[in-house]
Amino acid sequence: MRDETTETYIEWVRKGLEAPGKNQIGLAKHLGIAHPQITQLLKGKRKLKVHEIPRIAEYLGIDAPTVEARPVAGSTVPVRKAGIVEAGTFREVDEFDQSEPEEIYIEPDKRYPNARRMFFEVMGDSMNDLRPTPIYPGAKCICVAYEDIGHEVELRDGMVVVVQRERDGGHFREWSVKQIALFADRIEYLPRSTNPKHKPIVVPRDADADNGVNVAVIGLVRRIINDIPDFD
Repeated sequence: MRDETTETYIEWVRKGLEAPGKNQIGLAKHLGIAHPQITQLLKGKRKLKVHEIPRIAEYLGIDAPTVEARPVAGSTVPVRKAGIVEAGTFREVDEFDQSEPEEIYIEPDKRYPNARRMFFEVMGDSMNDLRPTPIYPGAKCICVAYEDIGHEVELRDGMVVVVQRERDGGHFREWSVKQIALFADRIEYLPRSTNPKHKPIVVPRDADADNGVNVAVIGLVRRIINDIPDFD
């Protein structure tokens, strides 16, 4: 079910496209995306990204709606599980997963209220020595989508992020939680573990370097939930 804010923006886009000379193809070209993504947006099957709003307003020639946030004391919102993060494990991408998405309910993110949120379940001990908050196996990392905030938030030393590595043209994917260390010639995504088997992911800043593996930050970790395990 779409929330009221999403409905307001979608209706704004739909009405704007009814104006003479405006259409989905033109809007897609203006945003630099494929036409079907506009169709999916209007059907509520694609999220509207924060940085796209001013570009849409520019194309439509009308201001974006003013959506007033109405937080309720003690209110929580659903955050969906994106998947499992496990260092060193490439999983085959399943584009047709029809399983019911898992959700948890937590307070809204006041710093990034318009960014998409998701959580990842942690497997393994690659971040069990993170300071000041260790991430233990079974923990939940609550993230905001870096794609939604990257235009205003630069990666910095010490940030804890979810990193995606893809190989074989994106058919295999690894998600893992790491801490960022920036250098002049490279970015290192570091494990913080008592287990020496975990190694950093090193990404050269040389744009021409290509080893067949694509590395990207997909989530900025905003909260860590370490549940106490059950005892039999």
